Amino acid sequence: MQWIWSFYKLILQCTWGIKLGMMNSGNQTALSSPADVVVSGLLRLLPEIRTVELFVAVAIFVGIHAVRQGRVHGLCVWPVVGMLPSLLLALRRHMYEWVTGVLERQGGTFTFRGPVGTNLHCVVTADPRNLEHLLKARFANFPKGPYFRDTVRDLLGDGIFSADDETWRRQRKAASLDFHSAAFRALTAHSLVELVHERLLPVLADAAERRAQLDLQDVLLRLTFDNVCMIAFGTDPGCLGPGLPKIPFASAFEKATEATILRFVMPTAVWRAMRHVGVGSERCLRKSIEAVDEFAYDVIRKRKEEAAAAGGEHGMTKKGDLLTSFMGMRDEDGKPYSDKFLRDICVNFILAGRDTSSVALAWFFWLLNTHPEVEARIVEEVDKIVEEREEAITEPEEDLVLRPEEVKRMEYLHAALSEALRLYPSVPVDHKEVVEDDVFPDGTVLKKGTKVVYAIFSMGRMESIWGKDSREYRPERWLKDGRFLSEPAYKFTAFNGGPRLCLGKDFAYYQMKFVAASILRRYRVKVAEGHPVAPKLALTMYMKYGLKVTLTRRDQHEAI
Repeated sequence: MQWIWSFYKLILQCTWGIKLGMMNSGNQTALSSPADVVVSGLLRLLPEIRTVELFVAVAIFVGIHAVRQGRVHGLCVWPVVGMLPSLLLALRRHMYEWVTGVLERQGGTFTFRGPVGTNLHCVVTADPRNLEHLLKARFANFPKGPYFRDTVRDLLGDGIFSADDETWRRQRKAASLDFHSAAFRALTAHSLVELVHERLLPVLADAAERRAQLDLQDVLLRLTFDNVCMIAFGTDPGCLGPGLPKIPFASAFEKATEATILRFVMPTAVWRAMRHVGVGSERCLRKSIEAVDEFAYDVIRKRKEEAAAAGGEHGMTKKGDLLTSFMGMRDEDGKPYSDKFLRDICVNFILAGRDTSSVALAWFFWLLNTHPEVEARIVEEVDKIVEEREEAITEPEEDLVLRPEEVKRMEYLHAALSEALRLYPSVPVDHKEVVEDDVFPDGTVLKKGTKVVYAIFSMGRMESIWGKDSREYRPERWLKDGRFLSEPAYKFTAFNGGPRLCLGKDFAYYQMKFVAASILRRYRVKVAEGHPVAPKLALTMYMKYGLKVTLTRRDQHEAI
């Protein structure tokens, strides 16, 4: 910056030299030539020139100060607006990579300073020590907090994703009992086989036969949506079927998550004013939530009608889905849960079960497209496990169903999926709020009310965590002597950690492995040439333009 200051001083010297020369000349002779007229005009403009000089001087000073602050804090800090200009520029590019770059420069943690009087101030971290501190060691001091709840309330309500304290504990306990019940496990396994073999594979076979491009992300979202509705609500929306029927709820839900995440990158007063007036992203959010509510309340109404026809709550207990379990429970006052609360439960489990697995699988198939050696090892592993069956395989390839014990033995596939989640986590960032003053292990001071954002996407790319090859897709990093070796939740946070560790982690892995193995054993999946791939800014990391692919049949004995 020294050259800027030197240049500015030169301008000042030249300008004032001209002024002094003109004033001295004016005192000695009368104006008798065109040049004298010009000089006279310049003299009359002296007040304006001084104003411009002052403005330039202030601008240069502010710019130099902002840049110097950027060297210390990671981003330029401007008067009044703070770091907001840098954030707005990042929104036009790759937001998550931008955050990663700042974290790398700042050693894993930095404080974002928003405009004066806004709620955009927060501490952003990707340090595993800090993650263990806030997710486990000091869990009670880092709830989701009122800011997060208020921001997502219109969409998620008081569901498990945004709830804290007793509201969260009740939902967590009830869901945990269901996830570990034999009835629930049987329901998940049965529904997944039905969806893959009666819906997914026929859709893929049709596309392969016609040599047509297919949006694989859309197909996977339909699959997981039908799956979560079956196991969470006992209903079948029929989203994945011939012709891929348009389901208004699915589109509305995706738009609602996009509009909700935008609230986190704008001052609270701004989005609240937009919501009050009903313009922009808030208008889109309101309309999308109307469609989401229509679907959720319709599911609840039908389930209550089924319960009444089956003899009340006793008839409901025969069902193994989550909604049925919650409908049979009571709140702290001994009353049945309200339809509004049941609606919140529905929406939260749709977010957990629909978006996360499908988004992870989409990124997984995209990565395989550029790493054929990984695909080859996966297919080899699946074929070898199937060939080890005691009885001879007599059914047609299309009808061969992978067994639960076979899926669990797919160690390399498990590693390949984990590696995809490391680089492209379904939930790229998460949020906490400080209850009482605290200090992170890295020395960052946290005042009461401070918002903390932990950057899950960035953690997967930090050399300090994963080594020099942190940006390489290398499933082998998860294997030891051919067996999958998990990493601590505070290093690999795709499924969160501590008391809020994802309840559906085991099911998600089983679902992803079953789907991936069933597809790869039968088809080569090739991403369309020139297809743009970039993450979308939403609660979950959709591919912004989907994933256009073509499929060709694979001879199971043919080497890739």
